[in-house]
Amino acid sequence: MEGKQPQGHDRVRAGARAAPWIGAPGRQGSWRLHAGLAAEAGRDALGRLVGLETDRRSWFNWLPVAFGLGIGAYFAADREPLAWGPPAALLAAAAAAWALRRRPVAAALALALAALFGGLWAAQLRTERVRAPTLERVIIGEVSGFVEAVDERSADQRLVLLVTGVPPLERATLPQRVRVTLGKDRVDAGEHIRLRARLMPPPEAARPGGYDFARDAFFRGIGAIGSGLGRIERVPAPEPAPLVVRANAAIDQARNAMTERIAALIGGQAGAVAAALVTGKRGLISEETNDVLRGAGIYHIVSISGLHMVLAAGAVFWLVRAALALVPAAALLWPLKKIAAVAAMVGASFYCIFSGSEVATERSLIMTLIMLGAILADRPALSMRNLALAALVVLALEPDALLGPSFQMSFGAVAALIAFAEWDRGRARANAVEPGLLPRLLRGARLATLGLLVTSIIAGAATAPFGAFHFQTYNPYGLIGNMLALPFVSLVVMPAAVAGALLYPLGLDALAWWVMGAATEPVLAVSRHVAALGGSTKVVPAYGLAAILLMGTGLLFLTLLSTSLRWLGLAPLAIGIGLAARPDRADIFIDREGAGVAVRAASGSLAVIGRPGNFVTAQWLKADGDERRPDDASVKPASACDGLGCVMRLPSGRAVAWSRDPATIAEDCGRADLVVTPLRWRGACAALLVDRVT
Repeated sequence: MEGKQPQGHDRVRAGARAAPWIGAPGRQGSWRLHAGLAAEAGRDALGRLVGLETDRRSWFNWLPVAFGLGIGAYFAADREPLAWGPPAALLAAAAAAWALRRRPVAAALALALAALFGGLWAAQLRTERVRAPTLERVIIGEVSGFVEAVDERSADQRLVLLVTGVPPLERATLPQRVRVTLGKDRVDAGEHIRLRARLMPPPEAARPGGYDFARDAFFRGIGAIGSGLGRIERVPAPEPAPLVVRANAAIDQARNAMTERIAALIGGQAGAVAAALVTGKRGLISEETNDVLRGAGIYHIVSISGLHMVLAAGAVFWLVRAALALVPAAALLWPLKKIAAVAAMVGASFYCIFSGSEVATERSLIMTLIMLGAILADRPALSMRNLALAALVVLALEPDALLGPSFQMSFGAVAALIAFAEWDRGRARANAVEPGLLPRLLRGARLATLGLLVTSIIAGAATAPFGAFHFQTYNPYGLIGNMLALPFVSLVVMPAAVAGALLYPLGLDALAWWVMGAATEPVLAVSRHVAALGGSTKVVPAYGLAAILLMGTGLLFLTLLSTSLRWLGLAPLAIGIGLAARPDRADIFIDREGAGVAVRAASGSLAVIGRPGNFVTAQWLKADGDERRPDDASVKPASACDGLGCVMRLPSGRAVAWSRDPATIAEDCGRADLVVTPLRWRGACAALLVDRVT
């Protein structure tokens, strides 16, 4: 059989004998051969993994990632895109994807571009839809408007007004909404009121990369914030209240009424927390209790989100299905499961509207609706595809949610939990069940405990990078807090809350609230003990955008892919953690109003000169990884200041001056390297000057 081509392993041997012909003789040629064979084997393995991901349709899960990149590109741009630019790019990419449909890789890339341009367009449309005037300067005057929402707090209350008039301002420059804090005068949503108030523009971030309240206020239509200076007058409205205002007012009144009833029946902070769990109104929770819940790592329970929505929808689903099952004809002829799913969808939607429709609540509603819709379509309810659909819907409706911690932490946690559940289902497990009631109960308890432990670890690990990025805090005992508190919340508190909400319209809810309060007390007790442990809240230095993007990329690879390709995410995750561990700390922070400056002192810590607000000072300290409170005596060294200003020196020897008197600015310009003042300075200055105009 001369001339027959080598087959299988014979081909490898033939290749080895031909090594001198392929490259240089000897070891170098053999090395090149083995490298080529390894590369070919690697390409084959990669191709198999990519093919497996394609067969599992994993690439669909990356569409919301591309959509989010488009949203990020919009907010990173230094100007608004042309009105026709994003939709034209979207149409072009979609047309390219259709034209390349027979070439899978090219079509997938074109589809990803279409999703990216779709995100860019969605953000542009959202901005134009909510665009409204914003106050440009501080004013004091009378404000009139419809009360849209009332948030009762322990010492005061906060109103959101749909503005009908602010006499100093023209109609074209009138903010759409203002948020005003005032005393305890009784005010109900829906009323038209007038009060004297001090209004100011919504404050921007206290530091670069920090929380930007002005951006959030813009997308909520709030053009000014302030505080009331006198009593409230109820005056006739110049025009009837819009329908949406009347609807929102009715919902807010119902929420406040239920909040007051729950808080009054239970009493104390247990009542405040229980009310927040049901209605989403957190104003009655004291700051001390907030700190305790955060220190224990369980503050997430007072945010109306996944647990609340699943229990509400699950209760309606179970009740409707059980009631219909009692009717023999319905049980035999009707699709009870699908009817119950529709009822649960209606109930969950109503609960979302009633509880305030915050981002986390809307995300949970969309996820719940998609899962219930999967029941209608006879598909698996809990899957990564459903989460991807929920992310697309949330981002399409509110693209700005991408930038906030609520979206990032909630979707990160759910993605990690679903990825773990899918991996766990894929393992080969024994199906044997121990005989006898006691062994089954013990096995169930063991699995429940292990499940709670594993889910707490996974959710905590997935949300920790985003929590540290936005809040500069980390709760190392969060696992302990969740392990001890969540059984009370899941098994008693939330079921009692669902029962109370269902019995509330009948006036038979008192017992349910008593049970809920009795179970909330141990939750608070556990939180106090965990928060009291040394180092329950760690302050970490603020790290940059590159670090969180790399860690987020690693999380996406680890959760959205289902084969060994997921481990590629360990590389960006490790690099991101490395960058976060060595952040660049600023030596100088300047208040946005020029009210003060934080300067790196010789000790290495920040020293604050001037008179910035405590909130701003706290943001500076946390960004530096400093656990001191703003009222700590070491934060504001008295020796650096006199009645007219302050001077501090950096470790390099350069001087930073803050002045609040024109007479000292000229002197500071001659002796300091940086001069900061809240005043307007028109004279010359040899130093770098930051004044009200700069």
